[in-house]
Amino acid sequence: MIHLRSSEPGFAAGFLGEAVGNLWEPWMRQADQLLEDEKLLSIVYEALTRRHPRSRTRGRLGVPAEIVVRMLLLKHIRNWSFAVVEREVRPNLLYREFTRVYAGKVPDAKTLGRQALSLGPEVIEQIQQRMVELAVENKVVQGRRMRVDTTVVETNIHYPTDSSLLGDGTRVLTRLMKKVTALTGAAGTKMRNRSRSVKLRVLDIARAARSKAPQSREKLKRNYCKLLDSVGRLVGQAKRFSQEIAEGVKRCSGFMQQAVLEGLRKEIDTMLPRVQQVIRQTKARILRGDTQSEGKIFSIFEPSTEIIRKGKAGKPNEFGKLLKVQEAENQIVTSYEVYDQRPSDNDLLIPAIILHEQRTGRTPDLAAADAGFYSAKNEAGARQLGVKRVSLPNRSTKSAERRRYQKQRWFKKGQKWRTGCEGRISVLKRRHGLNRCRYKGAAGLKRYVGLSIIADTLINIGRAMAK
Repeated sequence: MIHLRSSEPGFAAGFLGEAVGNLWEPWMRQADQLLEDEKLLSIVYEALTRRHPRSRTRGRLGVPAEIVVRMLLLKHIRNWSFAVVEREVRPNLLYREFTRVYAGKVPDAKTLGRQALSLGPEVIEQIQQRMVELAVENKVVQGRRMRVDTTVVETNIHYPTDSSLLGDGTRVLTRLMKKVTALTGAAGTKMRNRSRSVKLRVLDIARAARSKAPQSREKLKRNYCKLLDSVGRLVGQAKRFSQEIAEGVKRCSGFMQQAVLEGLRKEIDTMLPRVQQVIRQTKARILRGDTQSEGKIFSIFEPSTEIIRKGKAGKPNEFGKLLKVQEAENQIVTSYEVYDQRPSDNDLLIPAIILHEQRTGRTPDLAAADAGFYSAKNEAGARQLGVKRVSLPNRSTKSAERRRYQKQRWFKKGQKWRTGCEGRISVLKRRHGLNRCRYKGAAGLKRYVGLSIIADTLINIGRAMAK
């Protein structure tokens, strides 16, 4: 049974208030008041109650929605893991009061992780929208200015090479088939472990790739052919395992064991197409020299990962998803979006202005972005929407009139203010962990980004209100 708020603190509240009263950071007091908002808690409560149909009235007491949202935000404010946030809140009186745990039991890491899964990307987006509404209501955001920028949130994968991806696929399929064999015994196809030969081929490829000699190219190709042959045979074996489980050749006597076996079959069926795709793209690159094969993947664990090139000298290739961040006054993020397929920055400005108007209730007087967002169409469209000053630099212009336009004082001030968006992205990556997503899957990445941005927004609203 889920409650909206935690139980009354009773005697412990007075003790905690006296013990930690002077330890609160200025922004925390304001943030504490914001998190009392009824609409915000209702969003979390409705999401938690959807896990089970009768969780509003039946079952043992669960963690209240108020504690869930505060624990999750504290986790992302401090950039902790679930285990660390449990460990830190348990002995800390200040965190106990902030999260409304008081003298009660701190939710363990596994429980908090399961509840975080209940808050999908749509729920996180609703929480962010409510935070912006609270910022507007408290006059922290007026909506007079808007700046927008994009960055890459990397998925939690190693640097992808064809040989390492084939090695990953071998390791996973072998592990799954070993579990199937342990459950079903010697029935059906006998498993042959090719892990050692695949590992040796991967090491040989790594050594040959480091050498620039002409004969090393031939050696590299021979090793890849051997590796592809071994992995191809392993894929065929995994297909037979999956088919025999479906036909009942490999089966278990117990109901629970059979359910586990069916789960293993689904995992094999999920992993097989990914390994086959790695085989296809490896053959295309090694045998035909084609580096742009269709449906290319960069991780068998995070197949939605894209390769994004932002022109950085230190990191020319980034593996993850494109994130758009737009801000208003006082460094408040009014909107964010993680794109399934990378769009051009040029296409994002006009939708960002429309979204800014919806969130803040007014069209910005100033819209600023970097040169990637520039086009004459964007400038004209922004002015049609009512933006008085559009600060979009054109780096490649040869027009003297355009250069004079970009040297105006208001234009330079707009660009100077725009650079703060890059600072906000840097803070999100350093302080809140957006340099690399720790949650799994495309939905997990969106949840991770959303919670990190909400945590940063909460801090900035608290600081602005504290002033």
